[in-house]
Amino acid sequence: MLTGNGSADIDLCDETCVHEDKLKIANENMPEDEELYDLAEFFKIFADSTRVRILFVLLETPLCVCDLAEVLNMKQPAVSYQLRILKQARLVKSRREGRTVYYSLSDDHVRGIIEMGRDHLEERHQEELS
Repeated sequence: MLTGNGSADIDLCDETCVHEDKLKIANENMPEDEELYDLAEFFKIFADSTRVRILFVLLETPLCVCDLAEVLNMKQPAVSYQLRILKQARLVKSRREGRTVYYSLSDDHVRGIIEMGRDHLEERHQEELS
């Protein structure tokens, strides 16, 4: 939100002061730029609601592209495209059974990320209600 003078409506310190001890802790624990970039790229995967829907469905059971397309009411090529992105990010894995390829979450970390995200949103929702 912008104020009348065009500046962003943000909270600022009333006076400028630097807390050297806290800066030292922050700097010592700051990852390298490459790791920060990789982490940002990882979280971008979750910025697409279709990919989140696919992950959410796969929380319950492994499914093939046909089943995913049906449950998500999407065309198979669109689902396949999103699965490729999720697979490249190592969020899903595949296994072949005859002529069918089944997709599942790659590990419990993926489940944990989704569950933590939902918990966070639920907390925010509860705070807004109180």
